[in-house]
Amino acid sequence: MLTDDATIAAWNNEGLPSDRMSTENAAILTHCARWPLMIDPQQQGIKWIKTKYGTNLKVTHMGQKGFLNVVETALAFGDVILIENVEETINPVLDPLLGRNTIKKGKYIKIGDKECEFNKNFRLILHTKLANPHYKPELQAQTTLLNFSVTEDGLESQLLAEVVSVERPDLEKLKLVLTKHQNDFKIELKYLEDDLLLRLSAAEGSFLDDTKLVERLETTKATAAEIEHKVIEAKENEKKINEARECYRPVAARASLLYFVINDLRKINPIYQFSLKAFNMLFHRAIKQADKVEDMQGRLSILMESITHAIFLYTSQALFEKDKLTFLSQMAFQILLRKKEIDPVELDFLLRFTVEHTYLSPVDFLTTQSWSAIKAVALMDEFRGLDRDVEGSAKQWRKWVESECPEKEKLPQEWKKKNLIQKLILLRAMRPDRVTYALRNFVEEKLGAKYVERTRLDLVKAFEETSPATPVFFILSPGVDALKDLEILGKRLGFTIDSGKFHNVSLGQGQEAVAEMALENASKGGHWVLLQNVHLVAKWLGTLEKLLERFSQGSHRDYRVFMSAETAPTPSEHIIPQGLLENSIKITNEPPTGMLANLHAALYNFDQDTLEVCSKEQEFKSILFALCYFHACVAGRLRFGPQGWSRSYPFSPGDLTICANVLCNYLEANSNVPWEDLRYLFGEIMYGGHITDDWDRKLCRVYLEEFMKPSLIEDELMLAPGFAAPPNLDYSGYHQYIEEMLPPESPALYGLHPNAEIEFLTVTSNTLFRTLLEMQPRNSLVSEELGQSTEDKVKNVLDDILEKLPEEFNMAEIMQKTSNRSPYVLVCFQECERMNILLREIRVSLQQLDLGLKGELMLSPDAEAQQTALSCDAVPDTWGRLAYPSTYGLAQWFNDLLLRCRELDTWTQDLALPAVVWLSGFFNPQSFLTAIMQTMARKNEWPLDKMCLAVDVTKKTKEDYGHPPREGAYLHGLLMEGARWDVQSGTIAEARLKELTSVMPVIFAKAITTDREETKQTYACPVYKTKTRGPNYVWTFRLKSREKTAKWVLAGVALLLEA
Repeated sequence: MLTDDATIAAWNNEGLPSDRMSTENAAILTHCARWPLMIDPQQQGIKWIKTKYGTNLKVTHMGQKGFLNVVETALAFGDVILIENVEETINPVLDPLLGRNTIKKGKYIKIGDKECEFNKNFRLILHTKLANPHYKPELQAQTTLLNFSVTEDGLESQLLAEVVSVERPDLEKLKLVLTKHQNDFKIELKYLEDDLLLRLSAAEGSFLDDTKLVERLETTKATAAEIEHKVIEAKENEKKINEARECYRPVAARASLLYFVINDLRKINPIYQFSLKAFNMLFHRAIKQADKVEDMQGRLSILMESITHAIFLYTSQALFEKDKLTFLSQMAFQILLRKKEIDPVELDFLLRFTVEHTYLSPVDFLTTQSWSAIKAVALMDEFRGLDRDVEGSAKQWRKWVESECPEKEKLPQEWKKKNLIQKLILLRAMRPDRVTYALRNFVEEKLGAKYVERTRLDLVKAFEETSPATPVFFILSPGVDALKDLEILGKRLGFTIDSGKFHNVSLGQGQEAVAEMALENASKGGHWVLLQNVHLVAKWLGTLEKLLERFSQGSHRDYRVFMSAETAPTPSEHIIPQGLLENSIKITNEPPTGMLANLHAALYNFDQDTLEVCSKEQEFKSILFALCYFHACVAGRLRFGPQGWSRSYPFSPGDLTICANVLCNYLEANSNVPWEDLRYLFGEIMYGGHITDDWDRKLCRVYLEEFMKPSLIEDELMLAPGFAAPPNLDYSGYHQYIEEMLPPESPALYGLHPNAEIEFLTVTSNTLFRTLLEMQPRNSLVSEELGQSTEDKVKNVLDDILEKLPEEFNMAEIMQKTSNRSPYVLVCFQECERMNILLREIRVSLQQLDLGLKGELMLSPDAEAQQTALSCDAVPDTWGRLAYPSTYGLAQWFNDLLLRCRELDTWTQDLALPAVVWLSGFFNPQSFLTAIMQTMARKNEWPLDKMCLAVDVTKKTKEDYGHPPREGAYLHGLLMEGARWDVQSGTIAEARLKELTSVMPVIFAKAITTDREETKQTYACPVYKTKTRGPNYVWTFRLKSREKTAKWVLAGVALLLEA
């Protein structure tokens, strides 16, 4: 209707991708009455536009100098103008132009306060790089939105043409010639038909007398017959060519699939952005490097393997270690789904793993969580009777569950016949801490061993792929210096700072001009430029992107740019422009993991000369080694998450080297070792300077108290169980001592309980699956085979929640029940009010989403985020912000919400204090604990600031109490992490292996004056709302302990209100 084959062929020659979607977009763009707005994240559309209009196209972008002048000139002269990289909001000055609000009989348009002449030939094209922009409805009405984002099928047909043109250039050439011939035939036929019609309409009298016309009819007929014959011949040839091309489709399909897998990595971290251009170059290189084989099938599988491995290597050098397994698993799952080797329903279950109800475990080797998971798994057809079997054959299952590496063991009885995905499901239910290892084995078995080997960063190899247009982008981690490797490489190739061929610019305030000069000089002279910490100059990044684009053409061939930046803490704070990230080769550089590597790395900051620098050699060496061990502990502890440090801190080798200098100066200046001063300087200033959390400062202090004491020099001090401080050795001797004497890696080296490792691995595997679930393609096979689309699934969840959602509390009615306004009653009122706000938000947002799904309301970004959250069994952000901190998935969170409402409902019946208060059920538990003190303060007329809470852990459970105590309150719902409570001895005791949290008995809390507080033989235990600790701190409970408190501080023992 809108176009013909000849035009399409011309477009394709101008660089428009040959898939149907692109053709339709181009047809609309050239014919639409409103201004087109192109959504073009892969830059395919803009490339075509620039070629199509050539020099007649005026290109500009918002905020450019003289931007409005360019628009006004184009308006007057009737030019085509392209405004590129438009954000979500458009400058209001352009509103009259977008809406074509002409004045003076359509001859002028007002831009700002200026009336500009409006030429009828003027055309405006808007373009954005954003992949999923949210534009206001009025902008959508003023423009024609065209989505040029590449689709999987579209990319497949583009890559098919590429692979065939490399593998069988003869076929591709023939196809192009054929297409050209066919287009020519069509044009010729059209011309003949038009000419004939013209002559027929102009003929007078009997047209048979007009000999010319009759001759013309004859030639047309003959030509048409000849063309028809040629068309049939061409069709036959085309059929043969297409059959030959089809052989290569699996290769194109695999590459297209992989592009979308790496394109989705930006969902993990927005710094992982890869361009289609770079992907295409990689694709071509992989095809060229693949081994040549005569056999067609063999060649295809070699090509697929070569492409897969090349893309894997290129991508994984840009990923942090923690994200590599996510990428590998996603790649393996998508490839196997495409090959139909795994069941999408089972994969969906493995990723979602929705456990709604909690069941107490009947067997002692499984926790409540594991048993609840088994019950959920047993609902699937493939796992019918699993729960009965685990109970019935407990001995065999215990052996499997308690084995060191269950992922390598065979499952009991019939279950050993299960496929790999089903094994992963069972493992996730019973031993979630081993899932990451099992996934690695899964990838190795399905894709090959080379995908799971540890790869060393090879800067030389990465450098070979760079060019003046392809910079290198270092993604920084705390504690690593990327500059060292680069300087070594520069030295080898003759680019050094001394020779003036290496410009090192550390960005920050006022350094932008320096960087611009360096780039300009380097592009002319063929030097290297390193721009460090580009994330510090947010406003200049747009300019940098333009500069790099400008210098990428026509610069010296040796000119190279290197950049470094840290990742943003949250996706919303990410500021680095897409263009900088997409076009560069990204490389991550991470500190070593594990005590052995960390301790060696700490020592590498020094050498034999450092050891001899101090006159008190013996003391200096001993303390320096203890300091290195301390550094390895604080850095290594970060990987254990909140149980290691409540918050994450950027400890770096700089902290260690400055401490060594301080140590040397202090030892020289004092006759005796000033232990107290050193501990203060290291723990409160050098390392403590990073630490913001009080509990983390305490942890840092305790480490130094354990390591920095006279026994370090006077007699043998144990730095960790089985690892004594070394005797007086030389530099290489210390390295050798570490190799020979350090016990194998375990949490005990850091003072933590072995459970910390299990907890850390479990959290890692849960995070991994949640990320994988969010990365699954929206239109994946799963929804079709499960018989419901994502929208249907969301609708079911939404209806279910709305049906069960309790009514709001009637505050007026509750307040009338009593005139007593005691602290407890006020806490109850506050809790009900906060619950009402949350219930209202849930109800309103779900009703709006429901209307949006029906198409009666436009989906706002919030509603879209809510839809994604509901489909992934996550709590929507808008609810989370109004709720209490929680780490639960949606199903469990909603059940917990209903329990909280029930608890409040019981309390509001008569407003009397419950016999045992469920402390975890509060929005604000601090307010209740403060109310205990206020009640006592009013009764005894004590000053509040001279009071504290005394807690007494009882031996009873909640059911044993019928009424509240005379003063204070009974509390339940607390759990201990890092240790357990021994009811018999009434003290804190070592945790049992694999029991990550243990339930506390009822705690009796009452208020006393501070002078009566018992501090001897007690451990000040922090109470947190959830496992994430940090900002969720509630209170400190002093618990009885027979061991020294240092043991519990290092083990990260805390009470939690939510498991």
